[in-house]
Amino acid sequence: MSFPDSAAIAARRQHQVQRVLYVTLGLNLLVFLVKLGLGLATGSLSLVADALHSSADSASNILALLAARFSSPEPDEEHPYGHSKFEAIGAMGIAAFLGMASFEILSTAVGRFFEPQPPLQVDGLTLTLMVGVLGINLFVAFYERSWGKALSSSLLLADARHTLSDVWVTLTVLLGLAGIHYWGIPWLDQVLAVPVGLLVFWSGWEVLQENIPFLTDRVAIPPKTLRELVLSLPGVLDCHDITSRGIPGQMIFIEMHMVVEPLDVESAHRITEAVEQLLQERYGPVRVTIHLEPYSHIEGSQP
Repeated sequence: MSFPDSAAIAARRQHQVQRVLYVTLGLNLLVFLVKLGLGLATGSLSLVADALHSSADSASNILALLAARFSSPEPDEEHPYGHSKFEAIGAMGIAAFLGMASFEILSTAVGRFFEPQPPLQVDGLTLTLMVGVLGINLFVAFYERSWGKALSSSLLLADARHTLSDVWVTLTVLLGLAGIHYWGIPWLDQVLAVPVGLLVFWSGWEVLQENIPFLTDRVAIPPKTLRELVLSLPGVLDCHDITSRGIPGQMIFIEMHMVVEPLDVESAHRITEAVEQLLQERYGPVRVTIHLEPYSHIEGSQP
């Protein structure tokens, strides 16, 4: 069965995801340029590494825009189930960026213990600009996170986590620069960078854990839950052989076998439409395939 209303809802959602990504891309580019300029001006390798991490934010935004562009839930001749998995693939790409950023941060921190560094030139203006950059990072992270939850977008949530990891990196670099400026402790820079690099790696691991189940078609809704919901409708005698995949709130594909009370096709069709409406009200956009069976299939049915 095909449901244009569900596809239209999901398509509007994709446009909203893209609008959020354009806003965050502009802000992340601004953050990158400020950090890179300060890093070159002060000679701080950790600040340059932080700028590199922020460039990964911008790159992940571009990747996310491409993924959102090609992850339309509307089917075509070559993709009858739509293109939703492109979004999860984009999230996996963001996980890769997190891993690369983590490696860069840790390798830079370790290298600074063994290679002599020139004195860093840190002043009050540098610290003030870094506080402003930190504020932008926080705004972007919570802006993306709120929209990600509202739109049930794994892509926005993954990108928000990436940006939030940049907040920790920026805070660490800021503490290191403050230590150099106020207390003359140059090694704070690389010492604090180590736990932050590990936090960035952990963020990437969490993104992998969240998106691999979707790519491997893990059950979206327990069959028992769906069966109990469908059996609550008048006229439904049995429901079994239920499968589901996808992301609740984004797009779910459901298949089931059902036995209904009416014998005529028109009445049975009305019940299947009622099932679709109920599932859509409960779980958001859905595409349902229902196989009607005769009374003899009630016995021995499985949830």
